[in-house]
Amino acid sequence: MGHRSAAAASDIDLSRYWLPYQKRLIRDPARFTHTNWSRQIGKSTASTFRRVLRGVQRRRNQIFLSAGERQSRELMMKARQHVQVMHLAFEYLEQDVVFEGATFKQLEIGLPALGMRIIALPANPNTARGFTGDVLLDEFALHKQDRDIWGSAFPTVLRGDGELDICSTPKGRQNMFYRLADNDQFSHSTVTIHEAVAQGLDVKAEQLRLALNDDELWRQEFLCEFVDEATAFLTYEQICECEDGDSPLSLDLAALAEHRGDVVVGIDVARKKHLTVIWAFEVDGRVLRSLGMIELRNETFRAQFEHFSNVLRCRCVRRCAIDASGLGMQMGQDLATDFGAHAVEPCTLTAPFKEKIANLMRNKFIDKLIRVPVSDKVRNDLHSVRKIVTAAGNIRLDAPEHEGSHADRFWAAALAVYAGSEASGPIEVTMGPPLRTAGLRGM
Repeated sequence: MGHRSAAAASDIDLSRYWLPYQKRLIRDPARFTHTNWSRQIGKSTASTFRRVLRGVQRRRNQIFLSAGERQSRELMMKARQHVQVMHLAFEYLEQDVVFEGATFKQLEIGLPALGMRIIALPANPNTARGFTGDVLLDEFALHKQDRDIWGSAFPTVLRGDGELDICSTPKGRQNMFYRLADNDQFSHSTVTIHEAVAQGLDVKAEQLRLALNDDELWRQEFLCEFVDEATAFLTYEQICECEDGDSPLSLDLAALAEHRGDVVVGIDVARKKHLTVIWAFEVDGRVLRSLGMIELRNETFRAQFEHFSNVLRCRCVRRCAIDASGLGMQMGQDLATDFGAHAVEPCTLTAPFKEKIANLMRNKFIDKLIRVPVSDKVRNDLHSVRKIVTAAGNIRLDAPEHEGSHADRFWAAALAVYAGSEASGPIEVTMGPPLRTAGLRGM
């Protein structure tokens, strides 16, 4: 493959690759941009190309900061595709970098002919420091410690007329992405799913809306509205503060069998319409760290019971709380019989009990004593539960069904938190001081 000069690369024909709203963003001359676009319409693809193109034109380093390592890799994959399309010679590098005692994965594309680099990192206040160049804050509404990151990243662009782009889909109003939405120093772009379709995006918006089956999520994720979180039981800010890019989404049974720490498990049971979710957490002092979950759909009760048993057979599992309301009643009783009442507690999810375990979990999030994986499905499921005030003045917790879940992950996590907060059964052994015996004379 031949390699172009910087001038030729920056003169690439945008009409061949991009929809009108993407071309407007790529060509926007503004120093600061605020991009509020619907999900799945090419937001990150266009934003990374804008930064690569302008970096080539300006011979200036580009720094991409994402919510986690997985998102950093996705951004860098897009950047590599852009560089290849532009026929630029490059080298790719991955390395572990230590910032103030913490180790992060730094991904880098070097463009030696231009004397510039494209660097991708998971965003936190430490990684946002120490670089000079233009900055892209991808999915900024999902960044933990976003205000601190903003304070660290902004000085990066002060020298040499640096540029800064922020792009995201809204996630409530308790974040910097919302606060910057009306800042007149930014060039603002909002593109809903309907506007994207009108400009050539090949998707069926109405089919998506009906499949999602959640008006609030539709307004937020696809109509780009900053939905008020006043009724949310867990806000996006609280959830994002407890997300951990190193937490696996799926539970590895082989790894669980070898795990040496104490583990608690929550199980929310369903049969056809909703998900059955098994969620395991390691107990690390007061902190619960997700080890992953198993999601089952349309599995027979016999098959589900085998999945539950496989998890509970792992010696590290100290306690399990299982939804024993209706469908789960018999399985809860059988598991308690097989593994012992000290290890398995069948729980009837009455309104008072649901409020109790939900509040236990909410306190974990408020105190940042829980770690969950970075995942849109998990995040939206945890956020889906709403506080509803009944006519009698009581608080009821409810959630609409979306993405095939009726807050099933939420209740599995809440049951795991409950399992980790209660005594695990009767005391079987006590440890006392060493025994002392009187010396025998004459021996």
